[in-house]
Formats: sequence, structure tokens, C-alpha cells
Amino acid sequence: MLEVVLALAAALLFALGTVLQQAEAARAPDDAALRPGFLLALVRRPRWLAGIGADAGGFVAQAAALGIGRLVVVQPLLAATVVFALPLGHRLTGQRVVRRQVVAAVAVTAGLGAFLVLADPEGGREDATTGAWLAAFAVAAAICVPLVAAARGAAPARKATLLGIATGILWGLSAGLTKAVVEDLDEGVLHLLADWHTYALVVVGYASLTLAQASLQTGRLAPAVATQSVLDPLSSVVLGVVAFQEGLHDTPAELVGALAGLALMVGGLAVLAQSSGTAARSPDTSAAKRSSV
Repeated sequence: MLEVVLALAAALLFALGTVLQQAEAARAPDDAALRPGFLLALVRRPRWLAGIGADAGGFVAQAAALGIGRLVVVQPLLAATVVFALPLGHRLTGQRVVRRQVVAAVAVTAGLGAFLVLADPEGGREDATTGAWLAAFAVAAAICVPLVAAARGAAPARKATLLGIATGILWGLSAGLTKAVVEDLDEGVLHLLADWHTYALVVVGYASLTLAQASLQTGRLAPAVATQSVLDPLSSVVLGVVAFQEGLHDTPAELVGALAGLALMVGGLAVLAQSSGTAARSPDTSAAKRSSV
């Protein structure tokens, strides 16, 4: 299916972008990550901009996939980001990858394949109702705000995990907004400029980008990317089923198998999230930490 190819291409581009951004964000001082000017400081770094360019390509592929596919199919595929990110991190920035991470990545891939084969989603709306969107925003805020507050002053691995969880939730919300915006593309640019989904996507996208960079700034690639990849498909599946009314397969046995595949995927990502000591910083990080962003 074309949406599967597009989603996997998006995952690969997101992985490349994440690795490049992490290499630069990890050089920032610990207290700079959640400052308002953090992103503006990173803009001056060519490698970080290259990472953003890769992310932009990934977003285009994701939007195209969401335009022809369902949230409950496209977003779980993006969990492959962490599978791609580990070898890319090892190759491009010297991140250390251990056997446990490789096994966990295989589990993610196997669980993802089982979910896609057995879930067989059907139905769904082009957009959620206003009430459903308000509820989704409220739930996301109620979860993400305490996570960000708890991340302040936390140890690097814990900080990466907390901010990664918040990022994944916002990514799931962004995916739903992206799907709604893509569905309205045929109405023209003026319609998009008058549509509240467009502005909500910009706000949520900026917030998720800031939190993603803050999680990568810790230098712990595995827990940062894994938690983002766990919560993105989970929140997207919940949003797709509850708000967009996308149903999974009606056969009980296949539904159980699909959920088991999703659980295997989440379990593998959880193992990766606990790999707090396997992602080393760049050699020049210690010196960079003493300088201002």
C-alpha cells in the first residue's frame, strides 16, 4: 500500500533528522533546553538545519500518507523511526548500540508488522468534531504540562524520557491536525488560512519541536527517541479510534493478535527507552556545555 511506503519513508527521514539535531542540541548547556530562545540558537548551526530539512521531508511524506490512509495505520509505522535512528546514530555521531537495543528494535519491527497485517482498520471520519478536539487538547495539556515541570532539574535519562513522552503525545495530536488540514487542501489556500486547524497545527508543532529538542539535548538518544516513538502511535491510535471513529478489525482473534503486536512494539520501545547509558555525547560536548547557546 502506498501509505505504508510513504509512512516508512517518513520514519527514515525523521530518524535522520533526529540524529542530526541531537548531535547539535546535545552541545547546549543543560539549563538552555527549555528557554524561549533555544530554537533560535540552534538555527545558527548548519547540521541542525540539515536535520530540520530531513524532518520537513518526513512531514511531507507523513502528510501524504495521512491524506490517503488512516491514523491507526500511518502513525504506528512511524515507530520505525527508532529502528532507523539507532544505526544512523552509530554511523553518523558515534552513538554506542548494544545487543539489547538490537533485540528491542527487532521486537518493534515484528510487532509493527503483526499490527498492520491483523488490524485491518476500516471506516473513519475526515475530521473530528469540535467537542472531540477540545477534549483532546485538554487531555494533552493535562498530561504534558506536569511532565515538562517534572523534567526540570531531572537526571539526563529521566529528563529525556519525560520530555520524550510529552513530545510523542503532541506528535499524535499533530498527526490528527495534519490529517484534517490535508483533507481540506482541495478547498484552496484561502480556506486553509481561515481554518483553525492550520493555526492549531502551527502551535502544537512548535511546542512539540521545542520539547523534542529539549529531550535530545540530554544526549540520551535511545530513551528520547523511543519514548517519542511509543507515545506517538499510542496517542494517534486513541485519537483515531475515539475522535476520528476509525475501527479496528471486527474478528476477535485478529483484533487480539493486532493488539498483541502493538503491545510487542511498545514493549520493544520501552526497552529502548530504558537504555539510559548507551548514547554517548559528542567528544566536544563537555567544552560546549561550558559555553552559552
